[in-house]
Amino acid sequence: MKTHIRQESPEDYETVFELIRKAFEHAEHTDHQEQFLVEKLRQSTGFIPELALIAEINNRPLGYILVTKIKIVDEENKKAHSSLALAPIAVLPDFQGKGIGGKLINEAHRIARQLGFGSIILLGHADYYPRYGYVQMVKYGIKMPFDVPDENCMIIELLPKALVGVKGMVVYPKEFGIT
Repeated sequence: MKTHIRQESPEDYETVFELIRKAFEHAEHTDHQEQFLVEKLRQSTGFIPELALIAEINNRPLGYILVTKIKIVDEENKKAHSSLALAPIAVLPDFQGKGIGGKLINEAHRIARQLGFGSIILLGHADYYPRYGYVQMVKYGIKMPFDVPDENCMIIELLPKALVGVKGMVVYPKEFGIT
């Protein structure tokens, strides 16, 4: 079956809410609030409609990805660098492990490059995201604003040399609830 990826529309919001809830229902290492985070992020200044994507098979939504604006702030020289955060990515449990998540990630990367964004950060499984080009953020001197193992904090350079001279602390939009 062919997977079709498209931008979400307001008509999809209820379906996406349920898709995310079901995708994370039995997941470990989650507060089960991802669907509420998406609702908040859609209202934020970090929201980029082109990077809110749905994966469908036969017009049935099976997966979702959201990529929003963040900053990486270097306190030493008071410089802020624009970047993106991938959160969340969700695939219905019966369809996990079938490549749908990877297709969403690759399409989000393609669109982000097209829009001129140089990098994406994420907090995720250390053995999954490197296959899409993600490396540990510590390699660049970039840190999360909370305590989490380095192996789970990752970044990808979407455009050549986009991370040259970039270091510091990730600053999420207030909608993430990270202080």
